Amino acid sequence: MGNELKTNELGVLLKQLLKEHSLSMRKLSEITGIDTATISRIISGKRRATPEHLQTLSDCLGIPSADLFTAAGYTINKAKKDHQSDIHASLDSIQSILATSNLYDGTFTIESVEQQLKQYEQELQSEEARNTILKSFKEKIKKVGSGGPFIGELEQMFKHYRLKKGTPADLAVMGSVLMYFIVSLDVIPDYIFPIGYLDDAISVKLALSLLSAKTGS
Repeated sequence: MGNELKTNELGVLLKQLLKEHSLSMRKLSEITGIDTATISRIISGKRRATPEHLQTLSDCLGIPSADLFTAAGYTINKAKKDHQSDIHASLDSIQSILATSNLYDGTFTIESVEQQLKQYEQELQSEEARNTILKSFKEKIKKVGSGGPFIGELEQMFKHYRLKKGTPADLAVMGSVLMYFIVSLDVIPDYIFPIGYLDDAISVKLALSLLSAKTGS
């Protein structure tokens, strides 16, 4: 009964996410590589999602994988997460999504996102770049819409960045991610719907990993 309840919780959560993203099960199948019948059975509770399914859905729908694993009935270790492992697991899923989407013919790497973030860190030494973030962030949020939980994390970063709450190094990390989000032509251009924000989600994970390392958590 316990596992069945958790599976139903996952189905409810996935239905909600599909509605928020205006996605059908067929469209979700196209961008994740998980066949429609499997998605349908997972949502209805007739099949248990595998960890690979959950990680892929996490990256596509912009929801923390831990939320999906918990809803699916998997035991989540409350100890400190290995952020770098999580990021590389996400990379594998993103590469799979890109390969099946036929919408992006470039090569996606974590290093390409890291290089772009470092470039933005350099640009943010100017007051003009900071003003760009302060003026453009909310407008970009409106354009994206609900977007997923990583939007909530970006909004928290924006709040800290706007109020200058943090060390100069922390603010540089947060600013680079905010700029990455605002600029449409990043590693995976935002206009390639619905996969255009996968790299933005990775940039958020990279920032959280760096900020966590700085605080020693």
